[in-house]
Amino acid sequence: MAAGQFLDQPHNHALAGRARGFWSMVHLDPVLLLLLFVLITGGLFILYSGADQNMAVVKAQGIRMGVALVVMVVFAQFDPAVFRRWAPWLYVAGVAGLLAVLLFGVGAKGAQRWLALPGLPRFQPSELMKLVVPMMAAWYLSRQFLPPRLRYVAGSFVIVVMPMAMIILQPDLGTSLLVGAAGLFVIFFAGMSWKLISAFFALASVSAPLMWFFVMRDYQKQRVLTLLDPQSDPLGAGWNIIQSKTAIGSGGLEGKGWLQGTQSHLEFLPESHTDFIVAVLAEEFGFVGMACLLGLYLLIILRCLYIAAMAQDSFSRLLAGALTMTFFIYIFVNVGMVSGLLPIVGVPLPLISYGGTSSVTLMAAFGVLMSIHTHRRMISA
Repeated sequence: MAAGQFLDQPHNHALAGRARGFWSMVHLDPVLLLLLFVLITGGLFILYSGADQNMAVVKAQGIRMGVALVVMVVFAQFDPAVFRRWAPWLYVAGVAGLLAVLLFGVGAKGAQRWLALPGLPRFQPSELMKLVVPMMAAWYLSRQFLPPRLRYVAGSFVIVVMPMAMIILQPDLGTSLLVGAAGLFVIFFAGMSWKLISAFFALASVSAPLMWFFVMRDYQKQRVLTLLDPQSDPLGAGWNIIQSKTAIGSGGLEGKGWLQGTQSHLEFLPESHTDFIVAVLAEEFGFVGMACLLGLYLLIILRCLYIAAMAQDSFSRLLAGALTMTFFIYIFVNVGMVSGLLPIVGVPLPLISYGGTSSVTLMAAFGVLMSIHTHRRMISA
């Protein structure tokens, strides 16, 4: 038996070597790919219930996820040096797109966020900035000695704040927060001192009243007031959060069972297949289901942080860390707003909520992460 095992060892090593060679050749990380596949597949089952068993919605989401996977594979093929080289040009193009939206963008539901070019479907330049802003900030800071000096921190703040302010004017508070967070994480990972971080939070606290009176719109103020006291208008502004918390609480430990949720299927829960889909999961699968979902998200984040830690240059390390934490912010904000801990800002649950634009952006980010990891392997081989 021992001799047979000894003879099998070279064969097993050869198989493992061929497997590693295959994944390096296609520039994909098998661990991250498997975790994403499990998340997307589970998300389609949850969406089927959240969309009231509408198979057309599930098929449309499946097609969008297929496109997103293709985008991820395409982005993974590029060497990180390509992203570094193109970062300034992509940033200029993105800012120009945001300016075009403000000047002659297409409006819907009181917001002007889209561009409609002849012969092309309408698109949101702000979605592009979720990738481009951290890419540009990483390009800028990676050219300096780290940790950066104050003037370089100030320059990177300008890079982040300018597109963020333009997105707020659309208005799109949720996307602006995600874009801003992505860029600020780059600055943080570059070695920003705690003194500057404390000063930043102090400045934000002092400017909060000014934002309330001069920047925030009436509907944004109403969201904050609703968060503080949803019962003040239970049949109006507070309806969404009250019904969401009811659905989450009624799930208990193990939930009511798949397709058995009453809040969503009796149409008490609004947007049950988009922003509030996590409430559907909590009602039907309970605490156990939520723990499994958050555990899966945690595994994805840990794998991405490992990729960031193993990156071989400052640009790749800063970019990978920022993209990972942006994914975390998606989860944190969506779960927080659905459970009544944060104001409702229209951030979807990543790779589960119905919608294609954010899914494509997220999968493109995972493609960049896989590019950083697999090209690192090729260089170190």
